[in-house]
Amino acid sequence: MDARRTPQHAAERLGRRRWTDARLRELPDLSGGRRRAAEDAIVLGNLDVVAGIARRVAPGYREQEDLRQVGCIGLVLAVRRFDPHVGDSFLAFAVPTVAGEIKRYLRDTGWVIRPPRGVQELSGRLDGAQSELAQMLGRTPTTAEVARHLHSSALRVGEAARARENLRPGSLDAPVNSSVDAESVADTLGVIDEALERAELRITLRAAMSDLTPRERLIIDLRFVQQCTQTEIAARIGVTQMQVSRLLAGILGRLRARLEQPQGTGASAARVAASPAAARTRRPAADARIAAPLAA
Repeated sequence: MDARRTPQHAAERLGRRRWTDARLRELPDLSGGRRRAAEDAIVLGNLDVVAGIARRVAPGYREQEDLRQVGCIGLVLAVRRFDPHVGDSFLAFAVPTVAGEIKRYLRDTGWVIRPPRGVQELSGRLDGAQSELAQMLGRTPTTAEVARHLHSSALRVGEAARARENLRPGSLDAPVNSSVDAESVADTLGVIDEALERAELRITLRAAMSDLTPRERLIIDLRFVQQCTQTEIAARIGVTQMQVSRLLAGILGRLRARLEQPQGTGASAARVAASPAAARTRRPAADARIAAPLAA
């Protein structure tokens, strides 16, 4: 059984609540050092409340000690602001106040992806509204009650509340379930299939290479598939290295023009695309498109 749910613990909580309420009723009659000492005693007597709220507000936040320290500030503010004449339940007032301080801290320092400004502003107003309503009602207010208090819609209030709960996106390395050998979220994501993209390029290039002579196709195969140097190609086909260079430039120019020729255009467009000026501007990207499917 959870120790926090035992009858003994319930009795301790009831006793602490009564002690806290009694100390709070004494505060208006105290001043100076005596009041500060009484406030400190109330705060120290309710520190476990802060720890519980921090765990509920941000259970996955690694720096829980930072949240507890921020929550203690909220507890001090709740002690100083609580008015026994307005409401008689200190915890109903303290819980949203402490939670509000923690959420404000997370809002100001923890946003990884910031929501729209309007959502942020409404999120900041939720804390004060919830504290006021909690003291007046003696319980945690509903979303509809908070929306009426803020003159907003329940939909917008719910959106602002959810935005605060998603300060940090889940890690891609987090397991998808609680099993020991569970795969991570990243393992379930799709990736770009480069082979599929190369397949489309191969189809396009095959049609373009159909216009080449057998000798020209051999030169392309030696250069881009077998990765031969121009000197090695020259020895294979019986020409000089300078001639190989000119042959490659001409072959690539025609392939480039064919690959970049828009659908439905004629030979004149191909001649323009193959002109020296046009070729210089597009040569690197087009040559990469030609080489990639051949080398794959």
